[in-house]
Amino acid sequence: MMTIHERIEAFWAGEQPDEIPLTIYQKEWRHTASDVSWFHLLYQGLGIVVHMTTWKSVLHSSIEHITTQHTKDGHVMECRSIKTPLGKIDELYVDGWRQKFFLQTAQDYAVMTYVVRNTQVVPDYETFVYKDRQMQPYGIPLVELGRTPNQVILIDWVGLEHYAYHMVDMVSEMQELYQALLVLYRQKAEIVANGPGRFVSVLENFTAETLGPTRFKKLLLPVYKEIFPWLQSAGKIIGTHYDGKLASCKDVIAGAPIDVIESLTPPPEGDMTLAECRAAWPDKLFWSNINVDCYNLPAAKLEQVVLDRVAQAAPDGRRLAFEISEQYPDNWADSILVVLQALKQKR
Repeated sequence: MMTIHERIEAFWAGEQPDEIPLTIYQKEWRHTASDVSWFHLLYQGLGIVVHMTTWKSVLHSSIEHITTQHTKDGHVMECRSIKTPLGKIDELYVDGWRQKFFLQTAQDYAVMTYVVRNTQVVPDYETFVYKDRQMQPYGIPLVELGRTPNQVILIDWVGLEHYAYHMVDMVSEMQELYQALLVLYRQKAEIVANGPGRFVSVLENFTAETLGPTRFKKLLLPVYKEIFPWLQSAGKIIGTHYDGKLASCKDVIAGAPIDVIESLTPPPEGDMTLAECRAAWPDKLFWSNINVDCYNLPAAKLEQVVLDRVAQAAPDGRRLAFEISEQYPDNWADSILVVLQALKQKR
């Protein structure tokens, strides 16, 4: 019988493991990690995915991060600021939810571009190795490369609503920041290529309706084509976190040098079944979510969902793994066991 590591390695290699793997993100598992029920699930084959970096950022001394917190009308207000010689930018969280993004004006873009240009990345291989040892024997280490430049701007610094306006109103400012981020991304990739860890996670959080195929070709694909083959030549497996709708970009994705579509989610969150995904991308690996609502189904129906999706994406047991990357179900102790037992039927 294979270990979870051996199953994942077989999956990454496009080979057939003895069981199709099931994993859970550490950020989901950690909330109830002390519950002894997890030990039974780990014994039954569950793996824990741990995202780690092999690099760290070093900021110029002129850049200062400041976080302040206060309570207003019963809500926790947290302001995170970055102070530079060019000015200060802020983001605001209310009860842990972001309500204001860093980039609102052209001057904000100038400040953030200064921050990026005055940030260095340096290797931090020792921390990766230490954490990997701490998570054995069930931890599966993924090396975080980080989002590509456009996705950093869209998801982390602007937000979808303002991004749409900025694509028209702040073209030069956005392009200047994009190019600065690309320089930094190349540096990260070089460190990752030369370091430990086999799977490189690109946490794009991509969903096609935010860009469409034309902007995908312009803003994402060139980065993929430049950076990913370089990492692959160093023996790395590249997985992009695509957890939303993908159909309108499926042909462009087919031509991208991506090894694994990770967090792939069928409808209703996504818009492609696993059968449609396999038809569109016959050679790519799928690390797929089982929609969280499915875990609330009766055991027999949940089992059938799992078996149907295996039949759609991996009738030969190859190029497919399942995961819990977005949210784990309240009835996790019972429902995850049902999934693991269903996968054992496919030996």
